[in-house]
Amino acid sequence: MEQKLNLIVDMGNTLTKIAVIDSNDTVVGQWQAERFSADGLQALVAEYAPAKAIVSSTRGDEESVCAALRDKVGYLLCMSPLMPVPIEVDYATPETLGADRVALATGAVKLYGSEEDMLIVDFGTAITIDLVERGVFKGGNISLGAGLRFKALHDYTAHLPLCGVAEPSAQLGNTTRTAIEQGVMRGILYEIEGYVGSFLAKKPQMRIIFSGGDAKCFVNRIKNAIFANCNMMYIGLNAILEYNAAKESK
Repeated sequence: MEQKLNLIVDMGNTLTKIAVIDSNDTVVGQWQAERFSADGLQALVAEYAPAKAIVSSTRGDEESVCAALRDKVGYLLCMSPLMPVPIEVDYATPETLGADRVALATGAVKLYGSEEDMLIVDFGTAITIDLVERGVFKGGNISLGAGLRFKALHDYTAHLPLCGVAEPSAQLGNTTRTAIEQGVMRGILYEIEGYVGSFLAKKPQMRIIFSGGDAKCFVNRIKNAIFANCNMMYIGLNAILEYNAAKESK
């Protein structure tokens, strides 16, 4: 019997990422671009014929993508605040909680189980540090990502150059450029080390999960951290899609 496929559209602050995923949570294809292309999306639908689709955005512009998909799949879910999800959310203002944070937490629970305590650090445009305790999303903190820190130093000073992500080094910078690079990168490193150390001191068995584009710069430098399955976001969004489709079919 041929497996049915789902289409996952994740519109982040910087990139739009699209994946086709099967019922075993295997990603059979994925793409990313800075700008959404309706023609490209429709080509993927024609090629893979997904049965269901979910569209999630941190930018608030998901409606244009949903409109492009509305008559192309059997079931379409446009993710919104307060939408039912398959994990418990213990958050004072769930209506303001980013879809990306919920999806990552859902993906982590799907991958590692609901009996674990997990600290999820996502290194994207913003850095999010979120706690999941035994399948319950407990909240977390949000900080500037590396790119925004570099941009702020350039935009709000008269002469500092615009720099980019570099490998953290134990050496102090000996040029303005290396001083900025290491100031930002080691600043993030020390920040995350502080979180990880604090949580592990209370719960030594806690799983530390890193995800996001810049995670590779830090995962080998922080004890006990693991790099998440790079598809954890897709797996989380797919779980939310299937959960809502099942609820509506009852």
